[in-house]
Amino acid sequence: MSSTVDGEGAVAAAPPRAEQALQEVLASWNRAAESWDVEALAALYTEDALMFGGRPGLAVGVAGMRGYFGSYVDVLASAHLALVDQYLVELAPEVYLAQGFGVFKFGRVDGGQTGTTMRTTLVIARRDGRWKIRQHHFSSIPDKPPIDG
Repeated sequence: MSSTVDGEGAVAAAPPRAEQALQEVLASWNRAAESWDVEALAALYTEDALMFGGRPGLAVGVAGMRGYFGSYVDVLASAHLALVDQYLVELAPEVYLAQGFGVFKFGRVDGGQTGTTMRTTLVIARRDGRWKIRQHHFSSIPDKPPIDG
């Protein structure tokens, strides 16, 4: 993580507070995912959070996050996420948009290991003294533009 985009579209050094906030969220996410703790993962999101993750459909709020992460309990034993090439934009005081790539490593319940790299978008906000995820959208990197003919 290294850059922000200012209002003119120019890339500038990321404000230390934005970088620190994103690092804090990432560390908390990885701690919860280390043992695939559904409750701890869901608690990282705001009450009104929105998420497009790796399954069809939109997860909404903490209950939606609990359902989403819970849907992987019989598949995933652990996960680790590294955020790379992130660009940070301050949307409002203590609200940041981070966009770049995420490198996942997954430990499967059956003992197997797998991983993937995805495009990432996170909006993080300070709520009740903690940084939480307000919006989360991860998607596969397309091989080509989705244009027919």
